Amino acid sequence: MNPLVVVIAGVAGTGKTSVGLLVASQLAWPFADGDSFHTGSSVAKMRSGTPLTDEDRLPWLETIAQWIGEREAVGSGGVVACSALKRSYRDLLRRGHPAVRIAFLTASAAVLDARLRERPQHFMPASLLASQLADFEALDPDEPGGVVDASGAPEATAAAVRALLT
Repeated sequence: MNPLVVVIAGVAGTGKTSVGLLVASQLAWPFADGDSFHTGSSVAKMRSGTPLTDEDRLPWLETIAQWIGEREAVGSGGVVACSALKRSYRDLLRRGHPAVRIAFLTASAAVLDARLRERPQHFMPASLLASQLADFEALDPDEPGGVVDASGAPEATAAAVRALLT
C-alpha cells in the first residue's frame, strides 16, 4: 500500500482514537491523537463546557497538518485522529498533502451521547456534543476518503476504514 496519511474524523464519541490506534497498529504506521495537539487554553475551554471557535481550532489544525507533512516528507504512512468537522478544516489538513485520506466516522446521537457519558475523565464533556453536531459538515464527494458507520465494535469500524484505503 502506498504511504497514506489517514485522518480518522468525526464528532466526539465516534471512537476516533480507538479506531485510529487499531488501524495504525494493523498497518504498522505511526498514530497521533489530535487531542494531544490542543493548546492548554483550548482544553480548559472545552473542560468548562465552552465550544471552540474556528479561531481556537486554527493553531491546532495547523499543528496536525505539520504532523501530516512530516509523515509525507519521510515517505511514511500515518494515522491521526482529528474531528475535522468542517470542510474548511479538512481542506486545511489536505492543503499540499496529497497523501491524505479522510475516514469520517458516524454514529447516532444516542450512541455518541452514551459513549461520552462513559468517559467522564475526558476534557470533552457530553454537553458539547450538540455544538459538534451543529458544526458537522458531511464529507463532500470530491474529498478523498469516505464515511464509516462507527456504531459497532472498534474492530469492525477499523476494518471498514482499511477497506476505504484499497
